[in-house]
Amino acid sequence: MTNLIVKLQHFFIEVVFCFLPRAKKTALQRRFRGRLELRDVRRSDVILLSFAKSGRTWLRVMLSRFYQQRHGLAEGLLLEFDNLKRLDPAIPAIFFTHGNYIEDFTGPDHWQRHFHDKKVVWLLRDPRDVAVSQYFQWKHRMKSWKKPLNDYPPEGSDIGIFDFVMREESGLPKIIDFMNTWQAERARMPNLLAVRYEDLRSRTQETLAEILAFVGTPGSAEEVKAAVDFAAYDNMKKLEAQKTFSASSGGRVVARDLKNPDSFKVRRAKVGGYRDYFDAAQVAAIEAMIAERLAPELGYGAPPDGADAVKTAEA
Repeated sequence: MTNLIVKLQHFFIEVVFCFLPRAKKTALQRRFRGRLELRDVRRSDVILLSFAKSGRTWLRVMLSRFYQQRHGLAEGLLLEFDNLKRLDPAIPAIFFTHGNYIEDFTGPDHWQRHFHDKKVVWLLRDPRDVAVSQYFQWKHRMKSWKKPLNDYPPEGSDIGIFDFVMREESGLPKIIDFMNTWQAERARMPNLLAVRYEDLRSRTQETLAEILAFVGTPGSAEEVKAAVDFAAYDNMKKLEAQKTFSASSGGRVVARDLKNPDSFKVRRAKVGGYRDYFDAAQVAAIEAMIAERLAPELGYGAPPDGADAVKTAEA
């Protein structure tokens, strides 16, 4: 329902306020989205917080499969806030958010306080890998009208991957600011579970079990393994190509072009894979930015250890 409301809101603003400059229309859209986001934060049982491209769709599919099996629900039903809770009250309302818009509705005066008394799973991922994945999202999947909404380069921009990653408005600096902001909030959030994508990748079953226990719906080893197996890379690629989740995800897990692997939501998921796209000088510049700006407590200061590309869903 929220996806439909957002689409109708976008259409309404574009038509009724067509005389306004683009910046004004973008501000209206962000404020409206912030109002909806704050409403869902308040109504949620659990919040799953992440920067975009940190692995939340993979986690969403695993959680969805767990509740599908436990409560006898259809395979194509993907968790969308309270949609599964409406079918069975034992399933929590889980709000998946990047925290993009609340500030636009409430103002900048410590808007993160709305998360303080909530149960929050914070999904982190190496910002270098996130930035590269963001580039492919922008280039191959992002709708043209969404690009100005979060200050991405506009449609048709001829910007290379290194310039995109180093771009203050939407690249690595923005990801670092997001991570530093929430790291600073952790002391005020007693019910926060921080989960590293890299741990979810290397210890998938154990980490998913920890998340389910924190959420308040612990599962048996067999249930957790079944959810992990369902969300394995090859099966996720197949499900995406077959549009298994299209009805419940609004196209979130649908490839834009079946002939282009970079247009899939499920892409590479390689820890440290960012290094495959840059020369030595560019990697050094990226590492220097991490060392200079990222909070060291987050543990991403040193380059990854070169782990191989075990296939899992990264989206």
